[in-house]
Amino acid sequence: MRWVLLASSVRSTLARWLSLRRVGRILAGLLLVLGMLRAVHVLRRPKPPAPTVAALEHAQRVTIVRDRFGVPHVRGQSDADAAFGLGYAHAEDNFPTIQGALVAARGQLARLVLSKDALINDYYAALVRVEDQVAAQYDQLDPATRAVLQGYAEGVNYYAYKHADEVDARFMPYSGRDVARGFAHKLPFMVGVVTALKQILTGQVRSVGDATGGALAMAPRLREEQAATEPGSNAHAVHRGRSTDDVTRLNVNSHQPWEGPVTWYEAQVQSQEGWNTIGGLFPGSPLILHGHNAHLGWAHTVNAPDLVDIYRLTMNPDAPLQYRFDGAWRPLAVRQANLTIDTGLFEFTVQRDVYFSVHGPVVKTDAGFFALRYAGHEGLIRATEQWFKMNKARNLGEFQDAMRILGVPMFNTVYADRDHVYYVYNALLPDRAPGFDYTKVLTGDEPRTLWTRYLPFERLPQVLNPSSGVVLSCNSTPFSATVGPGNPRPEDYPQTASIEREETNRSLRTLKLLGGTAPISREAFLTMKWDRQYDPQAPIYPKLFAPLLATYTPQNDDEAKALDLLRRWDGNTDEDSVGASVAALAIRHVFYYSDLDGDGMLTKDPVDAFRRSVRFLKKQHGRVDVPLGTLQRLRHGQGKTAIDLPLGGGADILNAAYTKKVGGHLVGIQGDSYVLIVEFGPDGPRSQSIHQYGSSLRENSPHYSDQAALFAKRTLKDSYFREADLAKNTERSYQP
Repeated sequence: MRWVLLASSVRSTLARWLSLRRVGRILAGLLLVLGMLRAVHVLRRPKPPAPTVAALEHAQRVTIVRDRFGVPHVRGQSDADAAFGLGYAHAEDNFPTIQGALVAARGQLARLVLSKDALINDYYAALVRVEDQVAAQYDQLDPATRAVLQGYAEGVNYYAYKHADEVDARFMPYSGRDVARGFAHKLPFMVGVVTALKQILTGQVRSVGDATGGALAMAPRLREEQAATEPGSNAHAVHRGRSTDDVTRLNVNSHQPWEGPVTWYEAQVQSQEGWNTIGGLFPGSPLILHGHNAHLGWAHTVNAPDLVDIYRLTMNPDAPLQYRFDGAWRPLAVRQANLTIDTGLFEFTVQRDVYFSVHGPVVKTDAGFFALRYAGHEGLIRATEQWFKMNKARNLGEFQDAMRILGVPMFNTVYADRDHVYYVYNALLPDRAPGFDYTKVLTGDEPRTLWTRYLPFERLPQVLNPSSGVVLSCNSTPFSATVGPGNPRPEDYPQTASIEREETNRSLRTLKLLGGTAPISREAFLTMKWDRQYDPQAPIYPKLFAPLLATYTPQNDDEAKALDLLRRWDGNTDEDSVGASVAALAIRHVFYYSDLDGDGMLTKDPVDAFRRSVRFLKKQHGRVDVPLGTLQRLRHGQGKTAIDLPLGGGADILNAAYTKKVGGHLVGIQGDSYVLIVEFGPDGPRSQSIHQYGSSLRENSPHYSDQAALFAKRTLKDSYFREADLAKNTERSYQP
């Protein structure tokens, strides 16, 4: 009987095994078929088109010189030639991101990348009418700007043709219109449109009178909290009359993400038509967005006036797509957004309705229909013309003429040349009718809230050559743009603009370090730039540490030790600071502007933030007295290319660092990125710079992370702007 049972068990096991083998064969067959279908789908894609005659001519007139850090110095006969070389050089270092940026601006990202975010992007592109902006305004750009946009596109196309294995040629060829689309696509996001959309779609605003965030048009206390740790930027200029060595200095120091479509790339562009500019640009940009030329330099920082209004529309109950405006019913304009999705095996298109009212784009939610009106809604591609003229300006007057275009809808701008320092609160400030609270949801019925004009450039807050010799912008109020007299007065500007009144820690530290009347040396200027201190008046203290230290009783030995570390912490964020680790973790829980870690740990309770910080340190490091440089890291690459370095600085520090939790560490993702220090002496400008990683995003490049160690040590390299300096530090020179 035992043998019979055993034989039966063997037969049963064998049958199951054979069944599993059969299932395995079926699955393997399915995977093979899917693989073949995928291969056929990819092989059916077109090859990159052959270069145009114009591209071949550009290539013959361009030379790319790579310095010893791999930074491209592009030389072309014409401006369009130089833009061609810039497009080619940038593609050499980061073609995938350029391709993604150009495709996203077309509203076709879901064909390139299968993801929810890609679909959201494509709907957003239809909602802000990127294509309409380009169709209406591209031919109105001056011919020189159009030539530069087209030259850059030709450079990207030429690279794609020579490197077909990297390219999805379904979207090619690119043109100057594609490059212009990039500006129409990105700038509404920066103005605050996406923030407003999130408020509407997540139900944060549902009816008339609900408070909106817009572009930080919120209650002063909330603005102060958000300004405390939201990634921003620094810009400083010190006039030579205040310097110890007769040199005017400019600090160009934006705090951009360290990866993605808005990360900085350093380049110099030079032509025989007077274009000679070095600085930072984004993937897909044919222009230096901030930097310096042979005469002057400038830096941008984010400002936060109220540039977006939200309206709740009253809909006609008898005609669902009619809304009331000025006492009459009007039809919503309806368009179809064609969202094409590539599954990897085949493509299909879904259609979504996109609505528009006289106010602007309209979004339908369970709470009703909401319309948006934002600064620059008429079209933002003239930003290309403005930035190009800024690149080529030879003096303050020409630079201001470029700024008067008001194509760039926001950004504080700090300017310097040999004889001037200048600040302007650049923005398309809506000329709104008084008597309404534009920080709240407005009724869509009222025509008086529908603004159609902007304040002229001359009416924006500005400071020119103040007596202190110092101008600054650290995402703080424009009413403290200099030290002492000469600041704009709040009462001279409309309250409806909601211009910032808050100080950041970075502005407080600047005013302290560059205040007074003593001459400022080069060393003092650089000490200010790399400062890692929280000011006693910084927003983190009254909101977080003061109530915690005054009232909380530790619940265990670890909390007692951590609380003692905070009491003795001097506000410094150097790598060897132990108290800074507890502080950095607590700050991110209370102040971080979004849940970067994805762990739902944001809180407004100082005690809760402190206790979470202690638990994290104990769990991940076995103790609470962990030096900041052990906790906070600069990481880049994988395998043999990987770097992992101690990282100092912190949120709202002049030497800024914003991080994300990765395992037991805080890993840098934003903050000080491309830093450029420009010095205008008697013999013209000289500059030094540093990047958080390197000039290339290709892991096999020697310049993938060759600047990281210098960056972590707060050390600058020469930018080699001058021909003689570049000649001594050339790695290679070639034509595309």
